[in-house]
Amino acid sequence: VQLVESGGGLVQPGGSLRLSCAASGFTFSAYIMKWYRQAPGKEREWVASISSSGGTTFYADSVKGRFIISRDNAKSTVYLQMNSLKPDDTAVYICNSRDAYWGQGTQVTVSS
Repeated sequence: VQLVESGGGLVQPGGSLRLSCAASGFTFSAYIMKWYRQAPGKEREWVASISSSGGTTFYADSVKGRFIISRDNAKSTVYLQMNSLKPDDTAVYICNSRDAYWGQGTQVTVSS
């Protein structure tokens, strides 16, 4: 199993970023996928989940209304569209499969 995130970077407050997580080594379309984040000195925090079909999504209260999780099962990729970004969103964003497999993460920094 391999999960590879991309799309992070430096963005100003109020800006947007789209993260991607490319999966391989398992039947991607069969599993729920999740995004987590970890800020310096803080515990890892769940951000969003999406069902295997993509029809059901869940969000942490801290990102609800600003972030959108989606997936393309044909491309074995899960996305996180992040809008109205705040400095508190600064973290390493990590995708997860089956609560067992983790990517290496991609850094998102929100700063003016």
